[in-house]
Amino acid sequence: MHAVVIGGGGFVGSRLARELVKVGSLAQGEISKITLMDRAFPEELLHVEHFDFVVGDFSEESVIRPVLEQRPELVFHLAAVVSGEAEKNFDLGMKVNLHGSLQLLEICRQLAHQPRLIFASSCGVFGGDVTQVVADTTAPKPRSSYGTQKAIVELLINDYSRRGFVDGRTLRLPTITVRPGKPNAATSSFLSGIIREPLNGVSATYPVSEDSAFWLLSPKRVVQNFIHAANLSSDCLGDDRIITLPGITASVGDLLSSLRNVAGTEIAERAVYEPDAFLQGIVLTWPPNFDPKRALELGFVKDTSTEEIIRNYIEEETISGF
Repeated sequence: MHAVVIGGGGFVGSRLARELVKVGSLAQGEISKITLMDRAFPEELLHVEHFDFVVGDFSEESVIRPVLEQRPELVFHLAAVVSGEAEKNFDLGMKVNLHGSLQLLEICRQLAHQPRLIFASSCGVFGGDVTQVVADTTAPKPRSSYGTQKAIVELLINDYSRRGFVDGRTLRLPTITVRPGKPNAATSSFLSGIIREPLNGVSATYPVSEDSAFWLLSPKRVVQNFIHAANLSSDCLGDDRIITLPGITASVGDLLSSLRNVAGTEIAERAVYEPDAFLQGIVLTWPPNFDPKRALELGFVKDTSTEEIIRNYIEEETISGF
């Protein structure tokens, strides 16, 4: 089986690629080839012998078509212009997040090839009433360009799957924390930064009050969920291929309290409040409370606590002293 990871140079994509090597086979069969596609790759990934690399923008037809013409059985689509950048640069967000994804679907249709397609959507498709509990039947009402673009692709994948053009699964991701490395342009980046930077001896800021709550999932669990989605039979999904992943509801204060418990007060105090109206205008429209009944019934997983998330990050990144 040939597996493709679009966005394979990113943090989640590269972790997913390594996990595919580790598991070796999925429900569709043994993995014989893994192609990673991205605009750039971390140096350490380039030395992994199991991967074929395609450097380029997947939204360019000259980049994506030759890969799909190889008729891969499994495609993970994780590439995106992230939320903050998509809000500031409307044209770029539309080109990559919407038109690039539509082009991918159209090439599959033209080739009469039905790969199993796992698409990384976002709980950012919901917005507005932050007091609501989002259920599986709650209609998306995005309050950002990023969320709107993701919601449109969700519907397209449902329809292309119904028509037999692809075998899709859409995963609505909670905010993924803690991400290692440098901050990115995602509006939720601070939710990783207030843990990552203090643990690495650097100060960090958060743009919302400590009682602001969010729907969270760790990198470890989201990779497990991508693998699980790839293994799911189409029969158990029916025509609705959209799955809101489970997570935990936690406030900024909860994260900082857990950091204090794990690493001490001095480290936790390296994160300070610095209001930002642009970020507040987006992230405070995200409902933090979900009832992911369908996902749990299908066997998707979540973290048990914010302390578990932080301890896993310390262990995975081998941060000494804790």
